[in-house]
Amino acid sequence: MQNYTFEDMKQIDRSQLGNMVPLELFRTIRLIGLNQGLPLGGKSTTATIGRKIGHSLPVQSIEELLELFEELKIGIPRIVYRDEQRINIAVDDCFCKGLPTLEEEKMVCDLEGAIMEGALSKLLDRRITVREIKCNVIGDEHCEYEIRL
Repeated sequence: MQNYTFEDMKQIDRSQLGNMVPLELFRTIRLIGLNQGLPLGGKSTTATIGRKIGHSLPVQSIEELLELFEELKIGIPRIVYRDEQRINIAVDDCFCKGLPTLEEEKMVCDLEGAIMEGALSKLLDRRITVREIKCNVIGDEHCEYEIRL
């Protein structure tokens, strides 16, 4: 079976609707379909999907990964902390920005963190972990990820 690549995803031939789908559709798939529709909020599914996507991205540095996040309109990332063992990346204007704040402490942007994890594990050629530590939907000013190197 032939697998698709990230480059294949750029091949778009929609003469009337173009290359965009509404954010509402993406949110519906993520938050109603995966998060509410799967056991444990779909965490293992989104982690697996995100890592696979991240691993397929054509990036050669963390800076290229951050640029691609913005280019793909995932959000506007910036490094807010960096040392030998850890990097924290804040993502402004994330897909969840503007959603109603949840009363429970349940962050929803694990897919984005898993994408970073897959890309950075491939770049650094070793296992790293990424964990969401802030999220707009629980009232934080931005989404933020802690990357353990």
